[in-house]
Amino acid sequence: MRLLLDTSVFLWFIGGSDKISSKAISLISDLNNQIVLSSASLWEIAIKISLGKLDLLEPFSQLIPQQLKANEFDLLSIEIEHLSNLVNLPFPHRDPFDRLIIAQAITEDIPVISPDQMFSKYPENLFGEPISN
Repeated sequence: MRLLLDTSVFLWFIGGSDKISSKAISLISDLNNQIVLSSASLWEIAIKISLGKLDLLEPFSQLIPQQLKANEFDLLSIEIEHLSNLVNLPFPHRDPFDRLIIAQAITEDIPVISPDQMFSKYPENLFGEPISN
């Protein structure tokens, strides 16, 4: 199964946080699943670091590529089709990064692993129950 991680789940997973549920860890760790991270998440992380809202244990330029490779996560680029779906996306969720991740999930037909209850407000059957502790 192909699964898209939201930004917080990615950070929790690579950081070994107890905020991530055992169900999410199991899905992410299952070698039969293809795990995808949006380039929007990397943009969000970079912005939060530059604003002083997020600290990483290693520099972004080292940690992110190393974690993508070590965990065999694929990077999902932002495509015109994703942005076209974003234009028409309803507004239960206002966070621009999450909205882009939602538009990508809809376009690519990929379930999202997220603790964010707002994801479940979208009518597509991609989001199911948010996965968190």
